[in-house]
Amino acid sequence: MARQPAHVVERDVRVRANGVALEGTLSVQPDAAGVVLFAHGSGSGRFSTRNRFVAEVLQQGGLATLLIDLLTSDEDEVDQLTRQYRFDIPRLAGRLVGTIDWLAEQTESAALPVGLFGASTGGGAALIAAAERSDRVVAVVSRGGRPDLAGDALPMVRAPTLLIVGGDDEQVIELNRQAMARMKGQVELEIVPGATHLFEEPGALEAVARLAREWFVSQVRSGTLAR
Repeated sequence: MARQPAHVVERDVRVRANGVALEGTLSVQPDAAGVVLFAHGSGSGRFSTRNRFVAEVLQQGGLATLLIDLLTSDEDEVDQLTRQYRFDIPRLAGRLVGTIDWLAEQTESAALPVGLFGASTGGGAALIAAAERSDRVVAVVSRGGRPDLAGDALPMVRAPTLLIVGGDDEQVIELNRQAMARMKGQVELEIVPGATHLFEEPGALEAVARLAREWFVSQVRSGTLAR
């Protein structure tokens, strides 16, 4: 498994976004080139071992990360029973936008370009947030995501976007291709052979993390949407 670089400073944060308090973990190194905000998918959160693994690989590439729970504890409890919130994409996207604004107010992240890493339904929410904060978001990566859920926001996404899908996740591959057809900005589809929706197969998540790091680092360095 990946290890967090020794010079990364990690702290728990509470983010006020759209009238609610969201719990998160912000990890920043002194020379960070950008900060990647995670939009967790269905039933996931900041303590997810998959998300933390990817975050640590990104940190090794010189990127700060913010893992945040987009649902409150009460909402998450309800969602585990009813699933009513995980597909509430406008709610999730609005909180991502609020969190992007919060990052702009923090001393350690104010000057950093923002990347969004979305998983499952969080992929759709990340694309909506990227469209709404196009002056701040320089790149998007979606892992097994549902970009189709971004709907009418898709043509407005300016940030270069990488869609990563498991080779055996056939329905989601098709949904990603349909979303790509509606996008006007740079967008690429990367299929990980033999992987299913959660990328639980040996080496699959490592492939996702490597692809995401390369994409974010490349876009941050190119300054595509730099402020």
